[in-house]
Amino acid sequence: MKVEHLIDIIGADFYTGVPDSQLKPLCNWLINNYGTNSQHHIIAANEGNCSAIAAGYHLATGKIPVVYMQNSGEGNIINPVASLLSPEVYAIPEIFIIGWRGEPDVHDEPQHIYQGKVTLKLLEDMDIEAFVITKETTEDEIKNVMDNFNKILSSGKSVAFVVKKGALSYDEKVVYSNNNTMKREDIIEHIVSVTKEAPIVSTTGKASRELFEIRERNNQSHKYDFLTVGSMGHSSSIALGIAFQKPEQKIWCIDGDGAMLMHMGSMAVIGANSPENFAHIVINNGAHETVGGIPTVASKINLCQIAKACGYKYTACVDNFDALDKELDIIKEKRELCFLEIKATIGARDDLGRPTTTALENKQNFMKFLNEI
Repeated sequence: MKVEHLIDIIGADFYTGVPDSQLKPLCNWLINNYGTNSQHHIIAANEGNCSAIAAGYHLATGKIPVVYMQNSGEGNIINPVASLLSPEVYAIPEIFIIGWRGEPDVHDEPQHIYQGKVTLKLLEDMDIEAFVITKETTEDEIKNVMDNFNKILSSGKSVAFVVKKGALSYDEKVVYSNNNTMKREDIIEHIVSVTKEAPIVSTTGKASRELFEIRERNNQSHKYDFLTVGSMGHSSSIALGIAFQKPEQKIWCIDGDGAMLMHMGSMAVIGANSPENFAHIVINNGAHETVGGIPTVASKINLCQIAKACGYKYTACVDNFDALDKELDIIKEKRELCFLEIKATIGARDDLGRPTTTALENKQNFMKFLNEI
């Protein structure tokens, strides 16, 4: 189904959400027609954030907003759905459009498998009636569903469209880019050359995939790295938990701008506790690249000032490899909480692979390594 037909049938004039690869046609259409931050479209930091933004839109207009997300974000909407949107509280209706990763009987990555199994069950538990859109779904079916959904929405309850892979299409090509020059994989290679055998916690998406392949090329063990393949936005908190238990060991966290934004409150906790053996690196390409390169707001804000305000002792920002190498050497020797922002271009190799070890094997090898140091 062409995404513009779905948009016409829904009839809403405000969308907010967190980008998802299954919903790339929708995201591309919204950006082409509304931009990234406007009265009609806002890209949010996390799914609870966009549910609240949508609630504000409803309060201001009385109209029904649309919230889009990957199904991994369902956990982030449970609180606003239960304690804000619910008919037993404020009765604020929203239409959720949810990309279905980890769909049963369809091969996907390990972090999506369980989430995929419980996607519809979670919606049922939240009393959100759902309709699954497939490649075979017709416009007439969607029209009939919307007739029923409109009755539900009028009672103050929310509804959801769950979108299977390939169910939506958009003919116009959208290319996302920035003016930065350093590639993320090259950046991580420079980080690994400095950190050597120190523990690294890497964020979800392509950063962890690239770290895995760099270790392969270098004939290095993967035991040094914890690859946070899911749980977007939580790698820095995982690293903080490790840093406190290994005070004599430098702990490195390779984060992404989208992940950092998703749960930025963790930076306040890190800064307030200020572990002197923690190095927090954010590779900032201003994009949700793993799901298509759709923009974040990270290129519009000063991450170093945020880190300083949160209590990080040393902060720096670099946009070239000479400066990167210099700062990595400085941070390696420092015994204080450090923050490094690295400006990166958007893009990755087409043949970028995925970890060949399981998540459980990664955890076990990493724990054994930590126990030895």
